[in-house]
Amino acid sequence: MTMNRRQFLTRAALAASATTLLRPLLSTAKATLPPTPPTEFVLLRRATGYFIGRGGTIGWYSGKNALAAIDTQFVETARIFLEQMPGRSGRTLDVVCNTHHHSDHTGGNPVMKPASKLLVAQRRVPMLQLRNAERFHTTPLQVFADTLFDTQWSLDLGDEHLTARHYCPAHTAGDAVFHFEKANIVHMGDLVFNRLYPVIDPNGGYSVRGWVQALDSAIRDYPADAIYLFGHGNARFGVAGSRSDLSLMRDYLTALLSFVEKGIAAGQSREELAEALPNLPGFDDFHVPPGRGNRFPDNVRTTYDELTRLKGV
Repeated sequence: MTMNRRQFLTRAALAASATTLLRPLLSTAKATLPPTPPTEFVLLRRATGYFIGRGGTIGWYSGKNALAAIDTQFVETARIFLEQMPGRSGRTLDVVCNTHHHSDHTGGNPVMKPASKLLVAQRRVPMLQLRNAERFHTTPLQVFADTLFDTQWSLDLGDEHLTARHYCPAHTAGDAVFHFEKANIVHMGDLVFNRLYPVIDPNGGYSVRGWVQALDSAIRDYPADAIYLFGHGNARFGVAGSRSDLSLMRDYLTALLSFVEKGIAAGQSREELAEALPNLPGFDDFHVPPGRGNRFPDNVRTTYDELTRLKGV
């Protein structure tokens, strides 16, 4: 069901009022959270780098006259990020951005938004974020972007220029790619899981075909010598890389589509295809043992759903 702006505002207002009522419960819940993981700031170039903790990679810029962050992880690590951000010294951030709506990229919004002049996301993100929160009963915890765009956005940060593009439904219906142009660092969000089987969210407006198109477009649009940041990465390969890593992600998704298309043409069922292979041949760095930690069967299922829906099966 499509949610219009009026419905979104009504439901978001109810969420805000519920936060006040649930605050004592939320405070108690903090005690049950897992220990805060190790965190690290990595400077790449021109006062720009990335932060790792729990959740999606945070990209950051810390200039003399401006501060910016891409994604917010969760509350605990967002606090650490703000307290330890290189060069911040208590200054207000000029902008915080969400690459998409998933909670490991927006969960720190309650901490980051009050510390920033703007919270930016693609236009579909707040509605997807609210819908996701309603599914998981976390609506009172949500803080939403206040500055939205459709396909392109930009902000002058003095010694840096930050731009964003949304291509099409891919990992979700609201993915955005952010580019620190002078540093030439591109944050891909979860459009790239570096040598990991990706999360394909059946409730987030995904399109595997669109994902391939989005990566092709990013490869075309951004410089060959850019440093790329990824939402998640295999521990052996990390969350920063090159254009070749985008190409590998695209090639995996293309091979996934081909594998599922051939299975459908051969008359295989959804579950027969999902159980046919433990891993996809040709992508050894993605391979993990069978079991709960292996997302390949779910990748097959969601791709099957997309392709059969398009065929009207």
